[in-house]
Amino acid sequence: QVLLVESGGGLVQAGGSLRLSCAASRRTISEYAMGWFRQAPGKEREFVAAISWTGADTNYADSVKGRFTVSKDNAENTVYLQANRLKPEDTAVYYCATGKAYGGSYFRSPNQYNNWGQGTQVTVSS
Repeated sequence: QVLLVESGGGLVQAGGSLRLSCAASRRTISEYAMGWFRQAPGKEREFVAAISWTGADTNYADSVKGRFTVSKDNAENTVYLQANRLKPEDTAVYYCATGKAYGGSYFRSPNQYNNWGQGTQVTVSS
């Protein structure tokens, strides 16, 4: 079992930025594809971004493409989500999760991911 801990959320004005982090309890980031998802109140969990196990390939939801960037630091065993030009509709709890071992970045369904973190709240005010 891998423990994932997200951090970096907070309250920000529209147009602002946040950098979310996802730290793993053991050596995982370098061997797994990783995904970021979010869930707003009353809505289903939705795909935000994913990165392949090599870090060479990334995949984004249309709603965040061009504003968010996913990256990983294998030495730190951490995955990041840089969120720029935030909008009120980005308000949600953001989760990271492990994907397939030695997998690509093309998986978008929450059912294709395991080992979810507890989430970090992002609130964007207008």
